[in-house]
Amino acid sequence: MSLDSITLQCFIAVAETGSFTQAGERVARTQSAVSQQIARLERLLDAPLLKRGRSLALTAEGEVFLGYARRIFALQREAMDRFKEPELEGEVRFGLPEDFASVFLSDVLADFARIHPRILLNVECDLTLNLLERFKRQAFDLVLVKVSRPEDFPNGLDVWSEPLVWVGDAGVVESGKPVPLVLSPQPCVYRAGAIDALEASGRRWRLSFSSPSYAGTIAAVSAGLGVTVLPRNMIPAECTIIDGGELPALSATHVSLLKHDDRNPAVLSLERFVMQKLR
Repeated sequence: MSLDSITLQCFIAVAETGSFTQAGERVARTQSAVSQQIARLERLLDAPLLKRGRSLALTAEGEVFLGYARRIFALQREAMDRFKEPELEGEVRFGLPEDFASVFLSDVLADFARIHPRILLNVECDLTLNLLERFKRQAFDLVLVKVSRPEDFPNGLDVWSEPLVWVGDAGVVESGKPVPLVLSPQPCVYRAGAIDALEASGRRWRLSFSSPSYAGTIAAVSAGLGVTVLPRNMIPAECTIIDGGELPALSATHVSLLKHDDRNPAVLSLERFVMQKLR
C-alpha cells in the first residue's frame, strides 16, 4: 500500500471531522471503508494515528502525519491541475464574503493564479445577501456564500455545514440585561441567526459594534465590546466559545458554491480548486 490520494483524503477528513461517519460523507465513502483505510495506513506507517474511544482524536504521531498528509495531498492536486489544464485562459468573476477571504482563501487564490497564469481572476468581497443579489444579475460567474437553507439552491455545491456558536467574553452577558452584540451590518446571515435566536428565546439585545470587516469584528470582541456568532472553523485563537448558560442555541450555517454556467472551463476549474482546498 502506498500513500495514494484517497488514503490521504480519508485521513485528513477523519482528522478534521473527528468522525469516521462524517469523514465518509465528505469523501463519498462508507464509514467502514474509511475506517479500513485508516487501519491500513497505521499498519503502513507502523504507528497509531488515532485515539479511538467515544470520540476520535489524533495521537502525537497523527498530529505530525497530518501536516505531511495535507502538504502531499495539496501537491498532488496542484500537479494534476497544472498538467491536466495548463493552457486555460479567460476571466472568472468570483464573489465571496470578506471573512472567508481573510481566513481561508488568500493562499487558495494565489495557488490557482500560479497554476493558471492566463486566467484573469476578478475577485470581489461583499456581504452574502449582496453577493446573492449581484449573482442573480449575472455580476459574478461563481460565488461562495453562506446560506440558511441550502435547499433553496438545488444547483449549488455544498462545501460544508456547521452550527454557529457564540464567541466572546461570557462576562459581558449579564442576566436580565440586553446582550451586547458585535455584528456585521444588514444584510448578514450570521446577524440574522443571532438576532432570531435571541428574540425566539425572549432575550433582549443591543448592537454594541457593527463592522463589515472580519478583522474589525474580531478586534471588537477581543476588546470586550460584546459577543458575536461564528462557525467553529473561523474562530481565531484569541477568541473563546461561550457554551450554554445565558445564550440560546444557534442554527447551522451552510456554505455553498453557486455558478451560472457548466460550460466555461475556467469557471469549472476554479470551482473544483476551491472545493478541493476548502474540503
